Amino acid sequence: MRTDDFDYPLPDELIAQAPAEPRDSCRLLVLDRGDGHVEHKMFSDIIDYLEPGDLVVANKTRVLPARLVGKKRGTGGVCETLLLRRREDVDPLGHVWECLVNPGKRLKQPGTVIEYRAGGLHAPDSAPVVLTGTIVDFVESSKGGRLVRFDAQGIDPSTGAPRTLDEAIHAAGHVPLPPYITKYEGDPEKYQTVYAMHEEHSAAAPTAGLHFTPELIERIEAKGVKWACVELEVGIDTFRLVTEDDPTQHVMHTERYHVSQEVVDAVHATKAAGHRVIAVGTTSVRSLESAWQAGASTDSCGVSALRFSEEPGDIVVRENATTNLYLMPGSQFHVVDAMITNFHVPRSTLMMLVSAFATREQIMGAYQAAIDEKYRFLSFGDAMFIH
Repeated sequence: MRTDDFDYPLPDELIAQAPAEPRDSCRLLVLDRGDGHVEHKMFSDIIDYLEPGDLVVANKTRVLPARLVGKKRGTGGVCETLLLRRREDVDPLGHVWECLVNPGKRLKQPGTVIEYRAGGLHAPDSAPVVLTGTIVDFVESSKGGRLVRFDAQGIDPSTGAPRTLDEAIHAAGHVPLPPYITKYEGDPEKYQTVYAMHEEHSAAAPTAGLHFTPELIERIEAKGVKWACVELEVGIDTFRLVTEDDPTQHVMHTERYHVSQEVVDAVHATKAAGHRVIAVGTTSVRSLESAWQAGASTDSCGVSALRFSEEPGDIVVRENATTNLYLMPGSQFHVVDAMITNFHVPRSTLMMLVSAFATREQIMGAYQAAIDEKYRFLSFGDAMFIH
């Protein structure tokens, strides 16, 4: 197996630059893992493929305004910072973040300070500095990775009180769209799911969930399908491709995730009744599969996934846990029976994940069919249902 096996030619004109409106009006490619058959539908038709008693599990994480553009103190050089995750292990008060910085060559020296102004990317030099970032250290095995200490500056004009760190980040930051989306200037809320939690933890959206509307979720639940949410804080690997020729040499960074007792109970009830667990997006897949524990002894009979060999174990509660689960052909799935997903970047770990859930041949065939039919690809693009 080579990384090249998960490459495909993606025409630039098929990379979606804006979301569908309404959200559920995008297209849906349905792939049957049993025989490889492909159907072309609309996303609103997903309800026809869900059965009463099924459980849909989505990732409720919300995207931070994690893209910060500032200037290096002393030289005025423009610097871009992407917030990835708070490092409470370094600073329990939450001022130190693990970040990606660009250009890395300008931001090597600990003590280097970046100033961020109100309005962020388009802020004039006359705008007040609302946030400063001080380089603390490098992040091992992360190109462009730095630990950065952030401090709020100035007074919040709406309250007359000193800015909090979160207020300063919101004043200077922008929701970080993927680099291949270059033309979108619409509502940044379109890059959030309609069911996202209030707190903001992620550097990128769980984009398979962008297709759901409140009305569609209501119709799904009215059909007798259960709805539950996990949280995985989407981090650095969303922005990294597999550069190694041998994909097994690629190192996944860790991401924080949460699988509640409510979700565990819902999975147990669904499996016990002979129904399916359907994950919305690869982050939900990785959360559920990371929560599966080999040999776990619980009151249930354990869980297993359709079309994969049974192995003793069960899904267990995970609160504030971390995962670097890397699923590729040959990996076993234990919880997820079907998934809703987008079309992914060539040579990415996500291409490997969906090829593990179906087969590489089925996925490559489905992607070619989508290209032939002019589907829209990547974060703002169309969807797949793999069952």
